[in-house]
Amino acid sequence: MNPEASWAASRRWASFANFHDPLNGPIAYLAGFRLLPDILWIGNGIDVRQDAIRRLKIGPTTASATRACIQLGHLTTAVEILEQGVATTFQQMLQLKTDVDELPSAQAVKFRTLSSELYAGTASNPTDVARQRKNQLEEIRKQPGFEYFLCPKPYSVLWESSQGGPVVILNSHRKGCDGIIILRDSPQPIHVPLPEITLDFLKSQKEMLAELLGQCNGFKSRPVQEWFVDLLKSLWTNIVEPVYLVLASYGISGGRLWWLPTGGFSGLPLHASPPSTDQFIHSYTATLGSLLDARNKESAVPKFGVVAVTHTGLGHENYLEGVGQEVHRIRSVVPDLKCLEAEKAIPEAVKLHLQDCSWLHLACHGAQDSTDPTKSRLLLYEGSLELGTILRMPLSNAEFVFLGACQTAMGDAELLNESFHFGGGFIAAGFRSAVGTLWSMDDRDGPSVAENFYTHLFRDGRRPRATDTAEALRSTVGELRANNTPYARWVPFIHMGV
Repeated sequence: MNPEASWAASRRWASFANFHDPLNGPIAYLAGFRLLPDILWIGNGIDVRQDAIRRLKIGPTTASATRACIQLGHLTTAVEILEQGVATTFQQMLQLKTDVDELPSAQAVKFRTLSSELYAGTASNPTDVARQRKNQLEEIRKQPGFEYFLCPKPYSVLWESSQGGPVVILNSHRKGCDGIIILRDSPQPIHVPLPEITLDFLKSQKEMLAELLGQCNGFKSRPVQEWFVDLLKSLWTNIVEPVYLVLASYGISGGRLWWLPTGGFSGLPLHASPPSTDQFIHSYTATLGSLLDARNKESAVPKFGVVAVTHTGLGHENYLEGVGQEVHRIRSVVPDLKCLEAEKAIPEAVKLHLQDCSWLHLACHGAQDSTDPTKSRLLLYEGSLELGTILRMPLSNAEFVFLGACQTAMGDAELLNESFHFGGGFIAAGFRSAVGTLWSMDDRDGPSVAENFYTHLFRDGRRPRATDTAEALRSTVGELRANNTPYARWVPFIHMGV
């Protein structure tokens, strides 16, 4: 049977089970999710796959499946299903970069070659190459110890993503919204009921945020400040505080904390809602697997270097007047900083430095393409650099990227679970951590934000690590808050990855 027809049949089975035989609901959903690799065939272009995600309602089905499992108390299955159904194209890009050094040499070479052809877009017949890669996967899985190679990860593996701190999954569904906490010291996921949250509530919070940003005009209006307070209090009271109360019951009141928001929760500034005395250091992740992979990637990078790329966007309606001062401030703090400024910031030069540097600071405009996110691009001097090009590059030294100026952590409103914004794209390209913004930062803040961020990282003279960047951002945003900077100028900054 056609995989799309089988997917539709599994949805009908699950719908029937939810009403008449709830215990069979998860079985029906699992049958459908096993079809996703065939439905979202990796030999097709990303635009074709994303069209299938919309058309077949994969996002809403993921939410329904997760909710059904939660209601039955099957929390591990809920986590496993959600992991399969979110950020699917993002996960496929990560899979194409999988390290295969532990495989027998002949199989490793063949699999790496086929994956590289698909990843780089160099295959003359992508469908045939994808089919060969699928056959090669089946052969690899016959080897002892590789039975689950690139298969959906079981909860026993996904749980390891919490080794650096709690991970909080948020699922939104018309019948109810829930949190699931994954803790290092708990072998089972922990359910957090969110009884006050509905889809209409989440929609209203986003509409309020959009209206506030549209009214700011320099962010000096007193009423706007008051509305921001109301918005953040609402997120705190109804979403974040219930999570904190559960964490407190396990003796956790501070440290690293990762958010994995899906559906209606995506794009909300959850990190900014706690009181200023908050002891948690907030980050976001697209999937548990990507966080786990980034953490496992930690090693002694042979080369360490920071490259700053700045372009004012001369002729752009939003001229970035502050980027010259921004790079001057970074240079005063970061030793041996390499800079590509003005006419030096051409696409070819940026590509060359990308392959060599481990840390990247971007202060330039970007343009997002919601139809095909791989065509989203950085606007540089006399040209642009597409995200798809960056994704195909071998970035073996990549550690951290700071994405300033443009909106870098929001993607397609119709594909809330896909995480294919600039920040997610750089993580998929191989960077372990990223700092981005939910909406465009104020150009006036660029110099001070950059200086404070890198001063924190290089404060003791040692080489910083990607895992230090979340705390550095927290300290930097804390400075903005202490100076009574308007909400719209400090709230958008977020940390992604390790």
